[in-house]
Amino acid sequence: MAKVSLNQITREFGSVIAVSDITFEIPDGEFWVLVGPSGCGKSTILRMIAGLESITKGEIYIGNTLVNLIPPRQRDVAMVFQNYALYPHMTIAQNLSFGLRMRKVDPVTQNRRVESVARSLNIEHLLQRKPKQLSGGQQQRVALGRAMIREPKAFLLDEPLSNLDAQLRDETRAFLKQLHGQLGITTIYVTHDQVEAMTLADKIVILDEGKIQQIGTPQTIYHRPINRMVATFIGSPTMNILPAIYSQDNLSIQGQLITLSEFIKKQISFTESSRFEVGIRPENISLSSSFKEGQFLAIVEAIEPLGRDNLVRVVLPNSEIKLNLYTPFSWTGKLGDRLRIYWSLDHLFIFDSFTGKTLYP
Repeated sequence: MAKVSLNQITREFGSVIAVSDITFEIPDGEFWVLVGPSGCGKSTILRMIAGLESITKGEIYIGNTLVNLIPPRQRDVAMVFQNYALYPHMTIAQNLSFGLRMRKVDPVTQNRRVESVARSLNIEHLLQRKPKQLSGGQQQRVALGRAMIREPKAFLLDEPLSNLDAQLRDETRAFLKQLHGQLGITTIYVTHDQVEAMTLADKIVILDEGKIQQIGTPQTIYHRPINRMVATFIGSPTMNILPAIYSQDNLSIQGQLITLSEFIKKQISFTESSRFEVGIRPENISLSSSFKEGQFLAIVEAIEPLGRDNLVRVVLPNSEIKLNLYTPFSWTGKLGDRLRIYWSLDHLFIFDSFTGKTLYP
């Protein structure tokens, strides 16, 4: 096991900058997740750490060793790919032991490690089967086992669950969390799925257009996003964003005034008629049966029953502003209904409308 450090890493493809000035250090034994939209550079970063992609600028350290010029096989990291990459003509036992055989590890040690890894992954009853005889989840465990058996300094996982169905993905995600707790090996996990990032990570690295937007714990990323991109990327369904104008100590949204506290006004340099964006998460919007300050009228556009509650999509009258909110499972509304909705200022986010920077909280 070892810490992994990136210092001002940049990767250019001709005139295209895939990633720019990437700097962070993953402490020994932690589970970090790189997440962001497609094309943000997360897989490129992982491949550079593995040595499968060259570095244009910067330094990568695994432990205290600079690995820029060290070939992949000598970096002592194990990578698990999206497509598993198992050898179809080999048994599961042979797939697991392949790396050890290439390193000329003695057969007794090979067998001991295969049995130990298979037992920890609950695949010991599959050792004599071929990959085509296994389910997707079982193949994924074999791919993980092949990485584990080498006892590397770090695990690199590139969207390993994306080929699994929803239920199996949830089960395997929980298994990965448990496995990391047992092994304690430094792990770098790439995904575009923010649910995977939130549930697995000790720390999350949010990327966009090849640059780091924010690094933090799942709680910090969710409750204290540094900008609008992070705020809207993390959370499902996404945070609601509404345009607002400052006017006479209030924020005006579609003509509805929201009174700002003195604390908020001290945090932000408001000027008359300046424009902002207000964010509110769906779980923080409530239905109202009587008038309350900050209340809005909304028209129901879609209802998605989720069992324990309903996800309701609404639009503000005479506008294109759409919002998501939750209602109790017993709620009996229908399409076209007019609702009174409100939210507490305690859960409000305010963003600069031009830079997207978070101004509050």
